[in-house]
Amino acid sequence: MIEIRRAVPESGKTLTVALGFAAIFVIIWLLSNAITGGNFQGTFLLGVAVAVLAVVGKILSDWRSGVYLFFVWLLFEDLLRKYMGNSMYIYFAKDLLIGVTYVALLIARLRGEETDRLRVRFKFALGLFVLLGVVQVFNPGSPSFWYGLLGLKLYFYYIPLIFVGYALIRSERDLRRFLLVSLGLAGVIALVGILQTIIGLDFLNPHSGTDIEELGHLLRVTPSGLVVSRPPSVFVSDGRFAAYLILVFILGLGTTGYLLLGKKGGRKIAFPALALIAVAVVVSGSRGSIVWVFVSGLVLPAAMLWGAPPKLAEAYRMVKAIRRAFIFVALTVSLAVILFPQVVAARWAFYRETIALDSPDSETTARAWDYPVAELLMALADRDWAVGHGIGTASLGIQYVSRIMEAPKTGLGVESGYGNLIVELGILGPILWVVWCFSLVVAACQESIKVKGTWAFPVALSISWYAFLLLFPLTWGNITMYQNFVLNAYFWLLVGILFRLPTLVANDDHSLQNSWQSAVNVE
Repeated sequence: MIEIRRAVPESGKTLTVALGFAAIFVIIWLLSNAITGGNFQGTFLLGVAVAVLAVVGKILSDWRSGVYLFFVWLLFEDLLRKYMGNSMYIYFAKDLLIGVTYVALLIARLRGEETDRLRVRFKFALGLFVLLGVVQVFNPGSPSFWYGLLGLKLYFYYIPLIFVGYALIRSERDLRRFLLVSLGLAGVIALVGILQTIIGLDFLNPHSGTDIEELGHLLRVTPSGLVVSRPPSVFVSDGRFAAYLILVFILGLGTTGYLLLGKKGGRKIAFPALALIAVAVVVSGSRGSIVWVFVSGLVLPAAMLWGAPPKLAEAYRMVKAIRRAFIFVALTVSLAVILFPQVVAARWAFYRETIALDSPDSETTARAWDYPVAELLMALADRDWAVGHGIGTASLGIQYVSRIMEAPKTGLGVESGYGNLIVELGILGPILWVVWCFSLVVAACQESIKVKGTWAFPVALSISWYAFLLLFPLTWGNITMYQNFVLNAYFWLLVGILFRLPTLVANDDHSLQNSWQSAVNVE
């Protein structure tokens, strides 16, 4: 029996090696044909396909590595798309990667390797909204079934990341690793955006077709006549870059507070990354980013001090974290002003002239209230306001559905998040949206309060604040903020991490108690 068991793996190895050589032969043959035919784009896509298949194999053997590979691809896939003429093959690669990660995690659970279970307290409220979305796929007012599939993907495909995030973080070390990787990537992306404002928008931003040409080379002119460029960094649009900066600034503040409060390493990554993010916000030319980063810079430090540990020495470390973060940001922004005064001055003029309420050209009231309300009323004036036109019919990316699947154009959509929910899902859409979002934010706040006074509170607070910001104020302006796959994927993963934090703190306290008890017994 022993000899037979040994023989089976040997034959399996032989088959694996044979298949591997066959695959290599096929790849070499395809590459040689593509190169000799001058099809360099096809050659590159083939290389990407091979890389994706290799990554898929890695994910199936280790789903946790798949999470990191997915987020790296998520952040940099736009850069490949820009150089590949907005290829849709690249666009859907991230969905394959995270889909394989879902399957790998499920397999691990079936094998008994992942035993922890997340109790989602807002599941019934969210379930009602999901049920409405599924029903709306079959809305007779939808021009094509493909729009329904698009809507399901944008609204619901990343929801399982809440379970992935919960299972990903097994210890405080896992948490620190995820936060530092996220901030390290954010620092690089912010630096690219900064360089584009200095060197020019053509830096890592090719002219690659009508679909994304305007989005990646947008210029704004201030009322006083100054030209302000809007860098997209590694993304296809300046708007996606600006929205990403809001997310990572909030996450960066929480991380710096956590690192100093917990006396953990990684500060040499976190603080410089936060400073680069702040400079990128200043030079982004995005009024939304500058406003929400400023608001977050006031709310989060104040809330962190409220949730600081009761011991004076530990509370002082929180003050020290906030002070150090602001010093890094202030020094880096000041350095940017000194080295590139014209770049920064043009953007400050743009913000001053269009945001300040005492400016004759201020657009703050109009953009924050008047315009969204007018768009919401326009949605309510639609004859199908009660039942909507079907999920996905006014969502992000409908132009691709129309072009690739040859579906009729919808011509729908308003610049109001709740208005778009009415257009797609009818009047029940915004109602159920508010119900599940409110339930999630309340649950997030409850989890944050559980870890108040501990090293985990700054992270929990930043996640709760980001959840509130994304689901309410940012969605008020446009539903595309929630549908933005970068913001959406991070949102659901971070919520899962948030629900894990009380367990990490309890385990940490238990370990400390055991260590103390052991020391007492030794004495």
